[in-house]
Amino acid sequence: MHNHIMYRILLALAFATLFVPTALRSEDIFALPASEAGLPGEGELRRYDGYVKTWARLRRQWSQQAEQDQNAVVFLGDSITQGWGTDFRGHFAGMKLANRGIGGDTTRGMLIRLQDDVLSLNPKAVVLLMGTNDMEVGLEPDLIGRNFSKIIQGIQSHSRDIPIIVCQVFPSSADKKRPSEKIKRVNELYSTVVKGDSQIIVLDTWSLFANTEGDATPRWFPDLLHLNAEGYAKWASALRPVFATLGYLETEPDDFELEPGYVSLFNGKDLTGWGFRPTPPRKSGKKPNPNAPVFVEITEAESFEGKNRSSDNRYVAINGRLVVTTPAEGRRIQQLWTTAEFGGDFTLKLEFRATPNADSGVFIRQPQLQCRDYVVAGPYTDLKNYRPQDWNELVVTVRGEVAHATCNGELLTDNMPVPASGPIGLEGDRGQMEYRRIRIKRR
Repeated sequence: MHNHIMYRILLALAFATLFVPTALRSEDIFALPASEAGLPGEGELRRYDGYVKTWARLRRQWSQQAEQDQNAVVFLGDSITQGWGTDFRGHFAGMKLANRGIGGDTTRGMLIRLQDDVLSLNPKAVVLLMGTNDMEVGLEPDLIGRNFSKIIQGIQSHSRDIPIIVCQVFPSSADKKRPSEKIKRVNELYSTVVKGDSQIIVLDTWSLFANTEGDATPRWFPDLLHLNAEGYAKWASALRPVFATLGYLETEPDDFELEPGYVSLFNGKDLTGWGFRPTPPRKSGKKPNPNAPVFVEITEAESFEGKNRSSDNRYVAINGRLVVTTPAEGRRIQQLWTTAEFGGDFTLKLEFRATPNADSGVFIRQPQLQCRDYVVAGPYTDLKNYRPQDWNELVVTVRGEVAHATCNGELLTDNMPVPASGPIGLEGDRGQMEYRRIRIKRR
């Protein structure tokens, strides 16, 4: 007991020393600590010359920029994050950004510099990508997960209002001492740490880049570790919808005009005309699986007339977009329905945008037409015209009790049976889905 108490006291003192304001510390505050003793986190720090020099140089430079970088969206990571450069390669125009990536850094290194390099900026949001270098030096996933957990705790101790965007560890290669099984395990641990926390958005950047074997795709990772320019553009396209939902991008009104004969089902400002409908109770008899998707049960109908978000905050109207937000549970399955029902023949048009591996669906009266990040999984992976993490047009034509559907002009189905009448629904499952320009023309 005595040793346990002494350990807790020493740990508290270590954190207190770490988070003392910069001006009150020793002169050599920017140098990599000579010893890990007394520092938070686990695992040996890297000691090769280039890393040690870069650590000191960048941190000294950042200390001089702290005032101008206040309230920026801060990216914390290693060389892959550092590779954005100070201008983030021209992506995210209009956003105030700060790059705090150091090549070669590990999760423990990031934890040690979290206060000075990130939290001292009072960030508007934090984007995390970390863990690949830990694997390269032989640290085990459980240790990496514990360091990651401490970083999350550190940010949340500073503020429970800062959005935290966790990018999954990118795929690499066993030849780089980063086998796919180990990367998957680290990503699983990250998801477990943040599960159920609405402050945190997990972005599936592993699926974004992995090939069929689960390794890095040379098209975006020429050395199977670092991104090229096309890879950064792909990463940016995955982040952009999340930044738009947070209100940092795409703030201009949508200038879309309805075609003659069409009626809008979504006014772009609120959820008027939409609501929850009662769901049948799910059978229970088996022991609950903690990793199973959450199926939302609705006992009474609920209308969101004049409201800009659903009662559980999952569906939100944001500047012309009906956003199905990323669920904190990982997977949360539920539907939002039109309060009106539609019989007879009609044509339904809408546009959707999916974050990597997002899964949703459009319900035509009752049956579901799968709507998701088509190229990742499901029956439509061979679509040629699909635009990942960009807007895609879905057109559904109902004649009698059969639906015909296309995505950007490519056939999805020409024989989907539908009831004679019913509402239009939008499902949420995993990831973030956005819908806009939802309109219908009756025949």
